[in-house]
Amino acid sequence: MTHSSPLRELTLRGLILGALITVVFTASNVYLGLRIGLTFASSIPAAVISMAVLKALGKGTILENNMVQSQASAAGTLSCVFATFPGLIMTGIWSSFPFWQTAGLSLAGGIAGVLFTIPLRRALVTESSLPYPEGVAAAEILRAGAEDGNSRSLGALISGSVVAALFTFASNGLRVLADTVTVTTSAGAAVFQASGGLSLALIGAGYLVGLAGGLAMLLGCILAWGLGVPWLTAYMPNPDHLSAADFAQSMWLHKVRFIGAGAIAMASVWTLVELMGPVARGLRSMIMASRDPLTTDRDRDLSPRMLGLLLLVTVLLLGGFFAAFLAPVAHGIWPAVIAAVAFCVVFGFIMAAACGYMAGIVGSSSSPISGIVIIAAVLSALMIMGLETLGLMPAELMANNQKLAIGFTILLLSAITAIAAISNDNLQDLKTGQLVGASPWKQQVALIAGCVVGAAVIPPVLNILYQAYGFAGAMPRPGMDPSHALSAPQPALISLIAKGIFTQSLDWSMLSVGIGLGIGLVILDLLLRRRKLSLPPLGVAVGIYLPPSVSVTLAVGAIMGWLLKRRMAKSHAQTVSSSGTQTEAATEHDTSVGTMLASGFIVGESLTGVALAIFSGALGKDDALSIASWLPTSTTTLMGFLVFCGICFWFSRMVLKTGPSS
Repeated sequence: MTHSSPLRELTLRGLILGALITVVFTASNVYLGLRIGLTFASSIPAAVISMAVLKALGKGTILENNMVQSQASAAGTLSCVFATFPGLIMTGIWSSFPFWQTAGLSLAGGIAGVLFTIPLRRALVTESSLPYPEGVAAAEILRAGAEDGNSRSLGALISGSVVAALFTFASNGLRVLADTVTVTTSAGAAVFQASGGLSLALIGAGYLVGLAGGLAMLLGCILAWGLGVPWLTAYMPNPDHLSAADFAQSMWLHKVRFIGAGAIAMASVWTLVELMGPVARGLRSMIMASRDPLTTDRDRDLSPRMLGLLLLVTVLLLGGFFAAFLAPVAHGIWPAVIAAVAFCVVFGFIMAAACGYMAGIVGSSSSPISGIVIIAAVLSALMIMGLETLGLMPAELMANNQKLAIGFTILLLSAITAIAAISNDNLQDLKTGQLVGASPWKQQVALIAGCVVGAAVIPPVLNILYQAYGFAGAMPRPGMDPSHALSAPQPALISLIAKGIFTQSLDWSMLSVGIGLGIGLVILDLLLRRRKLSLPPLGVAVGIYLPPSVSVTLAVGAIMGWLLKRRMAKSHAQTVSSSGTQTEAATEHDTSVGTMLASGFIVGESLTGVALAIFSGALGKDDALSIASWLPTSTTTLMGFLVFCGICFWFSRMVLKTGPSS
C-alpha cells in the first residue's frame, strides 16, 4: 500500500504519551510482581489506550500508536527487575533502594536488551515462522483501530474483549468464579494432580500459537505432573505432614521445576547453536542495508555506528555501577568488575536469543523469565567462585559467610534480568511493527526511550512499596504487621539459590536431571525432523517449568484452534465442490474473525488486570472487591468451570459462522 504522504510515526506527543502510560504500568507491574510473583504484558493495553488518546487529539496513525505501545511495553517489562533487587534488602546489603544504582543498572540492562534484539530481528522475526501470539494480537488491534469501525472483524475484537473483561472481573475481582480447576488423587504414596487455569487470555494465546507449540508445552506438563511429581511424592518423605495437594505442589516447586530450569538451559544452548547461522546472516544483511542508500526505512535498523556507541555506553554504565557497589567495601575490585561486565554481555546475548525464541513460541506473558534468572543465578555464582579460586576476587567478598558475594551476585542478576525481560518483550513489539509496516530503527528508538522512563520510575516505586508494606522476612521498621508484607517470592528464591551455591547446600540433582532431559529432547527433535515432524525442545522445557494452569490452558487453546481451522477447511472444501465461488475469501474472513476474537480475549483480560492491579495498589489489598466469602468454594469452582466452557463454546460457534460480512 502506498501513501501520498508519510504517516506520523515517531512523534513528540507519542513519546510523552508513552512516558505517561509507562509510569502507571511500571508501578502496577512492580506491585503485582512483589505481591503475587506475576506481571501483565503491557503492549496490548498500551495500544488500546494510545488509540483512544490519539484519536481524541486528532491525526493519530497506526504507526504512531505502534510507537507508543512499543515504548510503554518496554518500560512495563523492565519492571521485571522486581525479581532481583529486593534480594539485596533481604540479605541485609541494602536498607533502601538507592536511586542511581537501581535506575542505572535497570537502564543499562534495558539498553543491552534492545541492542541484542537488533541483530536477532531478521533471524527471529523477518525470516522466522514463529507465531508471536501477542505481537500478532497487538497488530490486529492496531489495524482494527485504523479502520472505520464497522467491520465484522472489529466487532469480533470488541466482543472478545468485553467477554474476557467481564469474566476476569468476576474471577479475579469479585472472585465469584474460580480462576483454576484442580483435581488431586493418590495411588499408594504417589500423588497425581491435574490443573487448568480458567484464563481466556491463555485460550486466545494458544489459538494464535498453533498446534506444535501447544502440544510441546502439554508434553512438558505431562512429564512434570504425570511422571515427575508422582515419582517424587512416592519416594520423598513428607515430614511436615502436608496434604496430598500441598505435598504435590511442594515437590513441583522445589524439585520438578528445577528439572524444567535445567532443561531450559540445555534447550536454550541448542537454540542458540541453531540460530548462529540466521543471526550471522542477519548481522550481514543489517550492515549491508545500513550502507545501501536505496534501503527504505521499513527495513533499516539503527546504524552499526550507533549500535557500537550504545554498547560502549552500556558497558561503561555496567562497569561503573558494579564498581560503585564494591569500591566502598572491598579492594582489588577490577577483575570482579570486568568479569561481571563480560558475563552480562556474553551471557546476556545468549539469553536474549533464548528468551526471544521462547516469546515467539508462547508469547511474552507465558515466557519463563524466572527460569532464565535461575540459570543465570547458578552460572554467575559459579563464575564468582571460580574467580575466587584463581585469587582474582577481593577477599572481602568471601568474608562474613560470603554475604558480599551473595549481594554482588544479586546485583549482577538484576542487570541480566533486565536484559532477558526486554529481549523477551521487544521481539514481540518488533513483530507487531513488521506486521503494521513500522520503521525498525524508529521502533528501536522508542524501545530505548521506554527503558529510560521505566528505569527512572522503578526505584521510587520500590522504595514506596518497601516502606509501606515491607518484604516477607525483611521489614523496614519494627512494629510493622508482617501479615501485610509483600511476599516477594522471586527475590526470596533467587537469594536462597545464591546462598545455597556459596554455602554448598544447593541440591544439584534436579538441575542435572533437567540438563540430561534437555539433551534427550534435542535428540528426539532431530529424529522427528527426518520424518517432517518437530517437537520444539524449548517448548517442552517451558511446559515442565511453568505452572500447569498455564501450560494446559494454552495447549487447550492451541488444540481448539487446530480443530476449528480443520473444520473450516473441510467445510470450505465441500463448498468448492458444490459451488466453487468465494471460498478463498470466506476462508480468510473466518480466520480473521477467529484471530480477532482470540486477540480480544487477550485485550480484555489484560486491561482488566491492569485496572485491578491499580485498584489493589491504591487500597493495599489484592482482594478488596472479593465477595467469595459469601459462597462455598465448590460453588465458585463449578460456576467458573461452567462459564469458562460456555465461553469456549461461544468462541467456537463464532469462529465457525460463515456467510458474508454484515
